[in-house]
Amino acid sequence: MTLPFYNYFTNGETDENEYAAFSWPGLNISAHERHIKAQSPRAAQALSNAVYGGGMLELDRIFNIYVDRHYRCDDPPRDIEQALNEWQEPRDQCAGLLTAVRLEHTSIQEYTSDEFGLLCCTTAGVSNAARAGSERTVFDAAGNKTMSSGRERSAPSARNLTMPSYVPGTINIMLWLNGRMTSGAMVNAVQTAVEAKAAALADAGVLDSENGLPATGTTTDAIVFAVRQAVEETQPMIAYAGTATTAGAAIGRLVYDTVTESLQAGLYGKRGSGTNDF
Repeated sequence: MTLPFYNYFTNGETDENEYAAFSWPGLNISAHERHIKAQSPRAAQALSNAVYGGGMLELDRIFNIYVDRHYRCDDPPRDIEQALNEWQEPRDQCAGLLTAVRLEHTSIQEYTSDEFGLLCCTTAGVSNAARAGSERTVFDAAGNKTMSSGRERSAPSARNLTMPSYVPGTINIMLWLNGRMTSGAMVNAVQTAVEAKAAALADAGVLDSENGLPATGTTTDAIVFAVRQAVEETQPMIAYAGTATTAGAAIGRLVYDTVTESLQAGLYGKRGSGTNDF
């Protein structure tokens, strides 16, 4: 079951709001009215661009928090901190993400081997899809709007986008690796994950919402990559995580599959029935 919370959110099945990982003993993912929470029994080393808890840090919880499409993002860290206070969650050792994707479209997939275990949890929407390196509207550090200096020009069919304009934006990816990995390999792993996300969007025919060129992501994508780093384990230290490594191949496959599944759930309903359940 890769959309584990679908029945909880759509049919009120309250006994289907928990997912216990088999790739990381004790890692539990739970669904709540406004958020998905992933919690490990011990802190892990993490690398993230999360709006709350970004950077290199130790964490034991990741939150993917739902906001509607009219959310005013004046101060996302403040809003996440207020939500954590409301849920009586400690504000340290955690990362917080924001999404306008319906939480029933959360996709989870896992992989295990003798070297490591891996869990990927993704929500994906593409209404603000964008292509890195293309000419489009951008904002500087002060929030001033301008056009980028990219050399690519808009495609003639820029208005004929393959995705409905009302699909919520932002692709949020949580990756939990039960193993050991160098800091350099962690950066390599994030690179591989981003490549897999771009491949999934290309195969889905997702276009930049502004210029109609093939999209590589959205303007607000976020990723959290957590590694258990248990020194008492006999697992080998992973030094590389590119696409030609077993770790990179697993990361790429799980990211590609969860991005694809979450997108399809939002566009066509849970089982690809051709009807949209927004």
